[in-house]
Amino acid sequence: MAKNKIIIDTDPGIDDILALLLAFAASPEEVEVALISLTFGNIEVQSCLRNVVSMLHILEREMEWRKKQGRPEGFETLRTHKPVIAVGAQQPLDDQKMLADYFHGKDGLGGIHFTHPHLTPGESWEHLFDPISDPEVLPKVGPSPSKSHQSFIPSKLPAADEILRVLKENEENTVTIVAVGPLTNLALAAAKDAETFLRVKEVVVMGGTIDKPGNVTPVGEFNSYADAVAAARVFALTSPKPESTLPPSKRLPAYPATLSKTLTLKLFPLDFTSQHDLIRGDFDRTITPLLQSGSPLAEWVDAFMAHVFQTLERLHPGHEGAKASLTLHDPVCVWYAMTSGDTRWKPTPTSPEDIRIETVGQWTRGMCVVDRRNRHKVEDDVESHSDHGLWLSSRAGNRIIRMGGSPGGETFGMLLLKKIFE
Repeated sequence: MAKNKIIIDTDPGIDDILALLLAFAASPEEVEVALISLTFGNIEVQSCLRNVVSMLHILEREMEWRKKQGRPEGFETLRTHKPVIAVGAQQPLDDQKMLADYFHGKDGLGGIHFTHPHLTPGESWEHLFDPISDPEVLPKVGPSPSKSHQSFIPSKLPAADEILRVLKENEENTVTIVAVGPLTNLALAAAKDAETFLRVKEVVVMGGTIDKPGNVTPVGEFNSYADAVAAARVFALTSPKPESTLPPSKRLPAYPATLSKTLTLKLFPLDFTSQHDLIRGDFDRTITPLLQSGSPLAEWVDAFMAHVFQTLERLHPGHEGAKASLTLHDPVCVWYAMTSGDTRWKPTPTSPEDIRIETVGQWTRGMCVVDRRNRHKVEDDVESHSDHGLWLSSRAGNRIIRMGGSPGGETFGMLLLKKIFE
């Protein structure tokens, strides 16, 4: 039995795909991927589906190639536990939709489906995910194994419903959600059934920035910006009084007045993830001999990584040639989920922190707001002229655990390559 059972909620682009490859390259004892729930974000959600199916298609070819080469097939987690794949949110709850295709390419993988069509499966499998319109025929226990593909089980249910199904079918506090895209699917699941959602062991969120500049606005990180209302609603579940930080929403209701517990949420903001890079020189040295020997996975990854390194060189000073580096925002979250028992993973000394997501500011949408005032906490919930928003109340506000230390950010890029390609 896997030590860590996880749901990966994702919008596969480039670093999301690297995160998924890392998870599937683990041993079955390290991790089991129970569900891949897809959301809009870097690209449209249907393109996310094509990228995940393409990845699994390439992994099937890679394992066959390795077998013929007399090498270990690898990707034992994938061969041991087929993940369910579910298509989720196509747009944010209330905000105007914004994508990150300027960085990831229109298809999310640097145009690979057009430049390397032989690496994309001829059939997209989209028909396997067509939603069920008749409630009378909805499956009661999730996807039917008879409809499974060689490497995955397609679901016709929305991703939010699949998240709740997995949490219901497993013991409380045994499933971790690793959320590396906008939090829309999680917000929808929590709005539908907050108590079932709170059965989760913890939610690991790649999002936000505290002291570093944002990557989509001066103060906004992409995932928190892409659906600020969803992020704020999920963050509110960490509060003893969720209504104290719950944002207004046109689509979703307030949470029940009384909940059985608070959510454990571990935040991986840009301040922390930016310490974990993959250097182009290291990547090229690893990938070149594999390309020469005919690895399908090496060819596929090299194609989209060439795009991302060129984009980094174009957008950011100091990323020329072999010095270009891709920050591994999403893979570090999966790495944590695989190795959370390692004592070198450490929260910031100030955790848990009352971190809130701005949802209505003209220039500050998606901003992580923290109280930097040097004030004493108070033991009541009475708002005063000096504490609008209950920031100082010891009984209100969010309780976010912000990560500050890992087993070795400077070596993570090479660890990722070794896990995936050896």
